Amino acid sequence: MSHTVNSLATLVGGEVRGDGERTISDANSIEAAGSDSVTFVVDGSHVSRLKECRAGAVILNAKVAAGLTDCASCSLIVVADPQAAFIQILPLFRKVRPRPARGISDRAVIDPSAKLGRDCFVGPGVCIGEEVEIGDGCDLHSGVVIGAGCKLGDNVVLHPNVVLYHDVSVGHRTIIHSGAVIGADGFGYRFTNGQFEKIPQLGTVEIHVDVEIGACTTIDRAAIGATVIGAGTKLDNLVMIGHNCELGRHNVFASQVGLAGSCSTGDYVRVGGQAGVKDHVRMNTGCMVGAKAGIHKDVPAGEVWIGYMATPEAEQKRLLFSLKRVPEMRDQFKAMEKQIAALTAQLAEMQAASMDELRRAG
Repeated sequence: MSHTVNSLATLVGGEVRGDGERTISDANSIEAAGSDSVTFVVDGSHVSRLKECRAGAVILNAKVAAGLTDCASCSLIVVADPQAAFIQILPLFRKVRPRPARGISDRAVIDPSAKLGRDCFVGPGVCIGEEVEIGDGCDLHSGVVIGAGCKLGDNVVLHPNVVLYHDVSVGHRTIIHSGAVIGADGFGYRFTNGQFEKIPQLGTVEIHVDVEIGACTTIDRAAIGATVIGAGTKLDNLVMIGHNCELGRHNVFASQVGLAGSCSTGDYVRVGGQAGVKDHVRMNTGCMVGAKAGIHKDVPAGEVWIGYMATPEAEQKRLLFSLKRVPEMRDQFKAMEKQIAALTAQLAEMQAASMDELRRAG
C-alpha cells in the first residue's frame, strides 16, 4: 500500500519540507532505503549516513533538519521524536500478524487442578502441571511446559518450547521467547570426600511485571529464597542468570551476559554483550558495563566500567592509549640507549684526557 509524504506526516504530527505529494510504498533503513522508501535519523551523529542515502523521505528532528545542507532529492518529515514516528509508520508497510485465536488446543495436556484465566490461547503440545494459576489473556505457544505450582499474571506470552520449572512466578505482560528455561537448579555443589555433592536448590524464581526474556536465556532458581528479575528489565538471547541473583528495575542485558550466583543490581543498569560477572558482586544503580568486560568487584552507581578485568572507563582508556604507544616508546628507548652509549663513550674519553693532563701537569 502506498502513502504520500503528507499523509505520513499527518499520521505522526510532523511538518513536511519538500515534496509532500511524493508517493512512499516502503519503510527501510538508511542504507537499504530506495526512492520510494521512508527512513529516519535519530540525531546528528547519523547525519553522515545520509550522504549515500537514496530514500524518498527522511524523518528527523528540527535540529538535524536545520543542519542539513544537501538533501534536496528527498522530502523531510520533521518531528520531535524520529524513532517513535518511524515505529508508528512501519506497520503501514509490514504485515503484522495478529495474536492467535483464543482457545485451548485439544492436544494440550492440562492438569485438572490448574486454573486458567479468561481469553487465553493454549497451543498444541503445551503441558501445564498441577496447581498452576494462569491469568487472563495469556498466550502459551506450542511446546510450552509449565511446572507444578507456577503462577502467571495477565497477558503473559510464552513462545514455543519455553520451560518453567516448578513454583516459578511470572508477572503481568511479561514476554519469554523460545527455548528459555526458567527455574532450573542453580549450579551449587560442595566438595566432600573427593567428589562434588549437590546442594539442594529449594528456592524459586520471581519475574516481575513488564519483563522480556530472550530466546535460550536461562535463569536458575535460588538455593534458598528467590532469584529475582525486577520490573521492566529486558534480557537478550543467551543470557545466563545464576541462582540467588537479584536484578533491579529496568535493567538491560545484551546477549551472552553471564552472572554467577548471588549477584545483584540496582535500577537502570546496562550490561554489554559477553560480559561476565563474578559471584556476590553488586552493580549499583545507573552503572554501565562494556561488552566482554570481566567484573570482579562492585561497580559504583553511575560509573562506566570496561575491559578485563574491568575498571572505570577513564582508567581503561589510559591503559589502551598507553598500549598503543608501546611500539613508539620501544623505538624511543632504543634511540635513548644509543644516545646514552655515545654519551658514556664521550665521558670516558673526556675523563681519560683529563687524567693525561693531570699527569703532565704533575
